[in-house]
Amino acid sequence: MKNLEGKITLVTGATRGLGKGIAIGLGEAGATVYITGRTLESANSENGISGSLQDTQLAVEEAGGVCIPIQVDHSDDEQVRLLFERIQDEQGQLDLLVNNVYSGVKALSDAHGKPFWECEPSFWDACNNVGLRSHYVASVFAARMMSEHQQGLICTISSWGGLSYIFGVPYGAGKSACDRLAADMAIELKQHNIASLSIWPGIVGTEHISQLVAEMDETDTANQQTSAIKEGYNWETPLLTGRAIAALAADSTVMRRTGRVQIVAELAQHYGLVDKDGNHPASLRSLRFLLPFALPALRKYSWLVPNIKVPWSLLLLQALSSPKI
Repeated sequence: MKNLEGKITLVTGATRGLGKGIAIGLGEAGATVYITGRTLESANSENGISGSLQDTQLAVEEAGGVCIPIQVDHSDDEQVRLLFERIQDEQGQLDLLVNNVYSGVKALSDAHGKPFWECEPSFWDACNNVGLRSHYVASVFAARMMSEHQQGLICTISSWGGLSYIFGVPYGAGKSACDRLAADMAIELKQHNIASLSIWPGIVGTEHISQLVAEMDETDTANQQTSAIKEGYNWETPLLTGRAIAALAADSTVMRRTGRVQIVAELAQHYGLVDKDGNHPASLRSLRFLLPFALPALRKYSWLVPNIKVPWSLLLLQALSSPKI
């Protein structure tokens, strides 16, 4: 359904991965989608992984949306200011901002297996400058536009790393701060009818994640967790996050959710969405995911496990007692 026709949306960091999938999901719903990234054309590649704004533009247009690519370095506040000034001049409104841009993947990969004190202090900036800080800057400019019209939605892409140790200290601190950013912005934006949400995808098979998994040492698979990830257990595609955000943007009751973490798989269940391949991934806090994840023999029969949410308190207990990377 084209339930976002006439809506002006912006997805930051959309040359590949989650950003590209989100842009396509918004395009499916008929939105006009502005996208940003550093690479306009597909001549360049990062660590063998190609992607460009033009590639995403074509995919969004094939899905039925209007896409406007703008080359932006989100470490430069002036470029970001000019981005929003252009949207204001061309459209006069902004209905949805998706804070997705992130440049810390290479730094995280390089630091894998090292404690934080064996990394340079700049590791923090690599994870949280074009990421947490960029989300705040973009939200400032978006809120100025949205408050004039007394409506809007800001979605900040975070992760389960805000709850539990995943990729290291700077990553977890940054994701926890993204959740708090979304929650605190919601308090100040509520009187202007602008919703602010933190979005948690599950295990998403982006280009970078797929490459990292392919490069896993075979000895890593002895660990049940890495074994499950390597076999693609309960993976989501980036498109599912796009479809979930499109559903939120079309929901007239979205203000009821403002300030809270929203889990993509649970949104998909609520709105009756399916992933690109027709699958229904389970939430990472559901018994349907957790039991087969721990017991490999159950993975082929995960659909038989009740789709019951595990309380946050129990998840936190498990996170504190689980072995660290």
